[in-house]
Amino acid sequence: MTSSELWTRATADRYDAEETELSSAAVLGPTLDFLAKLAGDGRALEFAIGTGRVGVPLRERGVPVVGIELSEHMAAVLRRKVDENTLPVVIGDMATTVVPGEFTLVYLVYNTITNLLTQDEQVECFRNAARHLEPGGRFVIELGVPPLRFLPPGQVAVPFDVSERHLGFDTFDLVEQILVSHHFTRDGDDDGEDGRYRRANSRHRYAWPAELDLMARLAGLEPERRVADWDGSPFTQDSAKHISVWRKPA
Repeated sequence: MTSSELWTRATADRYDAEETELSSAAVLGPTLDFLAKLAGDGRALEFAIGTGRVGVPLRERGVPVVGIELSEHMAAVLRRKVDENTLPVVIGDMATTVVPGEFTLVYLVYNTITNLLTQDEQVECFRNAARHLEPGGRFVIELGVPPLRFLPPGQVAVPFDVSERHLGFDTFDLVEQILVSHHFTRDGDDDGEDGRYRRANSRHRYAWPAELDLMARLAGLEPERRVADWDGSPFTQDSAKHISVWRKPA
């Protein structure tokens, strides 16, 4: 078992409802286009597949998908959507769990590599991806750029969402490269008269694009492409996130 924090049953049961925007056609369409093109006629392996937000519709596009997921509760939600024969899921961590066969694509979306809280485990995640790739296959990661430019001297917190139903901010340990995401989510009716705020937090190890490139090199992978979003827009110094692609040499 890795240092990743386990998702609980309660969190898994409400995950899809709280991430409806990420499941919209506007968000998922470019993501699926990007991944399906890289998968080609081969199979895809999703690390930390969760409730299948990406894996299930990618399978519906005709790409054979296999998943690895640490939380049995998240996998149980996925299983309500699709059966094991259609989309197999292995319970385990993404740094060490091995599934049979080779893949043209291994992918890891929505900042999930940061769930691994040590650099060594993140390196092992890259090695595990390389282990599953066929020659010429690709490993894809979606990851935010650490927003440290927003931290003036003495400040350790950066807000990332201030809306009617949710307040979110990250606090940073700059020595250990650990951030804690804090969430205050309002439950109850839409007008909030009877709603209470539910507090949750999660720990993550952030990493810079250059650090990921070094991890890839240690795993025998070569950098191929880095863009700012699934639509292929250029990655610049002002980009809030990146989609990075590394290739296993043929």
